[in-house]
Amino acid sequence: MIKSNYIEKEDRPWGCFYVIHDENNYKLKRIEVNPDQKLSYQYHEKRSEAWTVVSGNGEVTINEKVSKIHSGQTITIPKLSKHRIHNTSEDILIFIEVQTGEYFGEDDIVRIKDKYNRS
Repeated sequence: MIKSNYIEKEDRPWGCFYVIHDENNYKLKRIEVNPDQKLSYQYHEKRSEAWTVVSGNGEVTINEKVSKIHSGQTITIPKLSKHRIHNTSEDILIFIEVQTGEYFGEDDIVRIKDKYNRS
């Protein structure tokens, strides 16, 4: 479990995330995806992201292309790219997300497909 070195924690149906750092020009999160869970297939209009997997493995989808991902890999996701990560293992998948761009609010998530019926 992460120590209390975070600004906020938010639970999601697929796991949770911790905001570690929040500045005007970037935001840093630790994201934990539970076994056999996945984020919504989504894109962002105002930010790009880089994901570095620090524990676990799974699959990442970017613009319909699915790739295996494992600990130590970094994936870059340009603004407007459709993306999702799926934990295909029996352990928690943990990655660090670095957001860069002009806005980092959760309302910049445009969901295309969502296992949990969120819009």
